[in-house]
Amino acid sequence: MTATRAPDEALAAVERELLARWPETRMDPTLDRIHLLLEQLGRPQCDYRSIHLTGTNGKTSTARMIEALLAAGGRTTGRLTSPHLVSMRERICLEQEPIDAARFLRAYDAVAEQARRIDETSEHPLSFFEMTVAISYLAFATHRVDAAVVEVGMGGRWDATNTIDADVAAILPIAMDHADYLGDTPEAIAAEKSGIVKPGAVCVSAEQSPGVAEVLRGQAAAVGARLVVEGHEFAVTARRVTADGQVVSVRGLHSDYVDLPLALHGDHQAQNAAVAIASVEAFLDAPLDIELVRRVLGRVTSPGRFEVRAGTPPVVLDAAHNPHGAQALARNLAELAPGRTIAVLGVMADKDHGAVLRELERVVDVVVCTRSSSPRSLPADALAVTARARFGAARVRVAADVASGLAMARALAADGDAPGELILVSGSVVTVGDAVDVLASDAEAHQGAPPGRPAHDR
Repeated sequence: MTATRAPDEALAAVERELLARWPETRMDPTLDRIHLLLEQLGRPQCDYRSIHLTGTNGKTSTARMIEALLAAGGRTTGRLTSPHLVSMRERICLEQEPIDAARFLRAYDAVAEQARRIDETSEHPLSFFEMTVAISYLAFATHRVDAAVVEVGMGGRWDATNTIDADVAAILPIAMDHADYLGDTPEAIAAEKSGIVKPGAVCVSAEQSPGVAEVLRGQAAAVGARLVVEGHEFAVTARRVTADGQVVSVRGLHSDYVDLPLALHGDHQAQNAAVAIASVEAFLDAPLDIELVRRVLGRVTSPGRFEVRAGTPPVVLDAAHNPHGAQALARNLAELAPGRTIAVLGVMADKDHGAVLRELERVVDVVVCTRSSSPRSLPADALAVTARARFGAARVRVAADVASGLAMARALAADGDAPGELILVSGSVVTVGDAVDVLASDAEAHQGAPPGRPAHDR
């Protein structure tokens, strides 16, 4: 039990216990354990309606927009996203705020009690992610949310989140990622991800490649779901870049939404906003108030997703970790048009880092290859070998960790004479999370406060 411990001590202990379980990158093709756990908890996932999101990139940003639109309309909301940048509690939000320590610990105690019984009788114990899903679903029920916005962890069909019977399945663009688990073609991956589409639901799909679109049509027809597709039933109809993000116009399922300020950069975020609007329209089966939409999108945030931190030079944090994400990142950098970009890059060993470097080469002037604090991170020297082949040796540096990589990038920027220089931190969520820690410590040191480091799932 955690109730007798101080909150910080209890949270640290829970984090250790959860991380001692199967990692969330390991997927077992069964929902039996999580179904049994939720059954023992009283099936909390049945106490509220939900919107379920999958896709290769863009899920977290879209989930945040969906939740904000629902909350602004008066709904009590819960949101589950993954992974997190700094604190494990970021994954589970109630009314747009990370779950507080007391609620998190109460939900964990209830879940852990049932999990111990299941672990004793199962061939494999419950995983880290299965536990996190159960904690979130129980917390949503206890908080009596009206609507849960749930992002899959990986894939869809066998993902632990797929124990909800969602009214709306939102499917962001599908490309190659997690091929070892999900399949070696976009169509095979789409077959796994489309498993979240339930009978009678509305499936809201971003524009897809022809093969992926065919898979989604087949799944929707097989389960009797209504499929609405970007470019047909809804669309981004106009977009212009601004200093603070962009202004977009969207044709929705029930109405047109013109001149919406969007406080996020990039054409992919315009697409995400269109999917978010259509998903909420489908959930409510009604048009949205345009002034509400303008207010929400004008102040929406998505930490670590082309997040621009002011400074000299500015720092852009972007968790792009696969070629599809790197393509969007490259487009964003081109739109921002900095004088020179110095990238601090740390990638996971199981990712296609060669393709990521290929996408970034045309928009990055110097790349500092580093390693994040994750044990899954590719060694910096190994990343540098591929980077030199793509960028040339003169444009590549090596740093032992993200903190020293940021220091090196700042020194390179200070030595340069190009106006509008920019530092980019990218390659994985953990790399960005490490940078967030460094930037927070720098800010605290500048203010004279002792630095503190929240718990961080590695």
